[in-house]
Amino acid sequence: MLGTLVNTLAIVCGALAGLLLRGGAPEKYTSTVMHAISLAVILIGLKGAIDTPDILLVIFSLAIGSVIGEMLRIEERLERFGNRLERRFSKEEGGFSKGFVAASLLFCVGSMAIVGAMESGLTGDHKTLYAKSVLDGVAAVVFGSTFGIGVLFSAVSVFCYQGFITFTATLIKPFLVPAVVSQMSAVGGLLIMAIGFNMLEIKRIKVGNMLPAIFIPLAYYIVRRFAPF
Repeated sequence: MLGTLVNTLAIVCGALAGLLLRGGAPEKYTSTVMHAISLAVILIGLKGAIDTPDILLVIFSLAIGSVIGEMLRIEERLERFGNRLERRFSKEEGGFSKGFVAASLLFCVGSMAIVGAMESGLTGDHKTLYAKSVLDGVAAVVFGSTFGIGVLFSAVSVFCYQGFITFTATLIKPFLVPAVVSQMSAVGGLLIMAIGFNMLEIKRIKVGNMLPAIFIPLAYYIVRRFAPF
């Protein structure tokens, strides 16, 4: 859990720094920086998604995972939770929830969150999460200065999400073969790209409802292992 704790602390510190900077820079600068970060997010997602050995599994994972996510209404529940936090902790209208959801998805989706949390639980190696902490901390500064205090509370999402993966990693260790991890990373990369598009306001994509897609390759491998076909 050390890697997840460091990651959580980095987001908290970054968000607090962003809050201190909020309002201190002209709108045109913060807007341009946000666009630059959005492009970087798309690039990170593209690099994670492009190297996949089984594109069909990625497509099916996205389709099936999206259906599951829509049924569970994940994004709606995230927004509702963000709105509850907003009413309790913030006087802002709308910005809190938007910052909470956007930051939570960005910090939780992707290969570094999944692989890093697994490495932390399986081998005690926290290097991936340490590297992720640096990236998330920088992003939290930008997000915090743009969206406000909602970004700070995204640290809770990261702690719960990565902590859960770390604790359950030992249970699913036999199934985490390189091919499975690669497919999960590819799906996560595409979702990161979608977050970048949302940040640029090109198209509103319900990334939260696509989160189950990340774990479809793992489920597929488990089914194949116990029921070969």
